Amino acid sequence: MWTTDENRRTRALLDRGLPRPAGRPRTHRHRRPTRPRSRRRPRDGRAAATDGPGGSGSTGPLRRSPAAALPRPRHRRLDRALHQRSYAEVVAARPDRFRAFAALPMPHVEESITEIERVLDGATTVGVVLNTTILDQPLVDPRFAPVLAELDRRAAVVYLHPAGNSACTPLIAEHHMTWMAGAPIEDTISVVQLITHAIPTRYPNLRIINSHLGGALPMLLQRLDNQYRWEAPRTPEPPSTTARRMWYDTVGHGHIPALRAAIDSLGSDRLLLGTDFPYENGEIFLRAIDHINDPAIDPAAAAMILDTNAAALLGLHHPIAATTRTP
Repeated sequence: MWTTDENRRTRALLDRGLPRPAGRPRTHRHRRPTRPRSRRRPRDGRAAATDGPGGSGSTGPLRRSPAAALPRPRHRRLDRALHQRSYAEVVAARPDRFRAFAALPMPHVEESITEIERVLDGATTVGVVLNTTILDQPLVDPRFAPVLAELDRRAAVVYLHPAGNSACTPLIAEHHMTWMAGAPIEDTISVVQLITHAIPTRYPNLRIINSHLGGALPMLLQRLDNQYRWEAPRTPEPPSTTARRMWYDTVGHGHIPALRAAIDSLGSDRLLLGTDFPYENGEIFLRAIDHINDPAIDPAAAAMILDTNAAALLGLHHPIAATTRTP
């Protein structure tokens, strides 16, 4: 299965293919706006006088409106060109090996719905890919509900991947942990939001794939079941039940205890082979496959993960290619 990290790939193409508005960072990453020097907050206790509860100053960092993220017509054309030149060409060249997930021009809702219609009506695309947040806003934000509704109407597969925004906290970003710790934390936050906002039950035809074994979710399911009634009382069913309405890739860097926890907590029928290639390659890539056949993993569970789960989810009557297992 051939996919793309929407955040990194699209951002790089935008940098090459679109003129940038003056003053906008090349990567379009979330950054706190810099105030003119004369208006910056004092670094001492005087900030509390204006910024504390009841004060007249700013109550938090300014956030760029999602509607101002990217130029709509140009982004739409670039996304179409990306799909036509890359996804379609690769799938057409090796239809026995590859299928594609398409990126959407989020946060633009109308354009995203138009793109859903275009790509999902084609033969090369089996689903769409979204980041776990859109410009630091959660997918459960009501503004994005029309996109989820259209995907649900089409019984679409949606693959979610962290945005690499350090879960919007300097406790991660400023301590060199964006990917090694921040990414699975993004996964965890996103999947719990999907659960507490009842996304899998509100959109029952939507087939969601979460990355990295769902982050810490396998370790948290019992805690969620114990506490949701008083902390998230609008959650319509036990979180462990909702969690098993979704799917999860096995990218865990070959850590067998993590894979076993996911199998025990989520079920082997909910796990799909993932490798994180090309960002993880060499021995790590090989271990991503080999560890699923470890003696500590039930052979029946390994067979489902390696051979049948993805084909069943994506509607492929036959697996694209048999998995080669190393001795």
